[in-house]
Amino acid sequence: MRIAVILPVLLFFISCKEEKNNSLPVVSNTISYTIDYSKGFSIEKKASGIILINLTSPWPNAKSEFKYALVPKDKMASIKLNKDEYNAVVAVPIKNIVVTSTTHIPTLEALGVIDKLVGFPDTKYISSKETRSRIDKGLIKELGNNESINTEMVIELNPDVVIGFSINSQNKAYETLQRSNIPVVYNGDWTEETPLGKAEWIKFFAPFFQKEKMADSIFKEIANSYNATKALAKKGEKRPSVLSGALYKDVWYLPGGNSWAAKFLEDANTHYPWSESEQTGSLNLSIESVLAKGQDTDFWISPSQFTSYEEMKKANVHYLQFEAYKNKNIYTFANTKGATGGLLYYELAPNRPDLVLKDLIHIFHPMLLPDHKLFFFKPLY
Repeated sequence: MRIAVILPVLLFFISCKEEKNNSLPVVSNTISYTIDYSKGFSIEKKASGIILINLTSPWPNAKSEFKYALVPKDKMASIKLNKDEYNAVVAVPIKNIVVTSTTHIPTLEALGVIDKLVGFPDTKYISSKETRSRIDKGLIKELGNNESINTEMVIELNPDVVIGFSINSQNKAYETLQRSNIPVVYNGDWTEETPLGKAEWIKFFAPFFQKEKMADSIFKEIANSYNATKALAKKGEKRPSVLSGALYKDVWYLPGGNSWAAKFLEDANTHYPWSESEQTGSLNLSIESVLAKGQDTDFWISPSQFTSYEEMKKANVHYLQFEAYKNKNIYTFANTKGATGGLLYYELAPNRPDLVLKDLIHIFHPMLLPDHKLFFFKPLY
């Protein structure tokens, strides 16, 4: 499945004159880029042409911010920077890149720069046909896994930047790369709690390729599609109830009320029994408590890794007590896989929340989008 989201729209974009002394300009000559939904980063452009990215959420509960300076290559020699003020300084536009999360792949494809990707850890998890073709041709190198990325191979590839994914600040591999003068820039798209908040991180990637106008155009199209679908959902005649998750050993994991997944259910005009909980991640519950609240729900989505009713029955007989199981109203994204078994949902859904929401509207309010073809979610067989 290829991503076709590049639908150009003009972006409000201002360019300022370079200061004569070629030093960083004063604040009054700074342009702040509009970030409407994301909370984890901000972007400013100085009159000198330097773009500053301030990353406030590289991982949950991060205690420090990260600051990155992106300097046009034709000005690297003339602009004076105190590099100690920044976690990384990158000359742009970059010619090659290493990224570390599958969520980064659709962004590179949408911006038309997937040819700049030279390495990735755990390439088997990539589902995109376009990028898999480049992997098969040897154009994208396998770099091990993100927790212990093959630093020797990355150093040999010598990318202009590594976009890092980490759950905390303790990543020795990234420290090794930085000591080898390879800039490492953290990306925190996964910490966002709203669908459009995650998708807007395309604006984070764009300045590295000097494609800010394109990123703004792409995101506006996605946001407009999402918000129009959300408005359509409100016309549903009924507000169905929805259960999510499943048991892992003796614990039922399901979305917290303030999580990204729960926000989809809210925007799809459904009743989620745990919507009042304040957790932004997962809730860890007993089967008894889930039965008490969710036994009679109309639908059940994302039942962990299960792809069939028989599989669920064999795993735990308690699943048969739920009305959604009895009525065959369970839907999963676990059946939508790439060529090597990677789940397309994990890769593409954060970038295309409008497609996720359309799937849910078709499932929960079939009369509102009768002609929509399910993209991520499919009924269990």
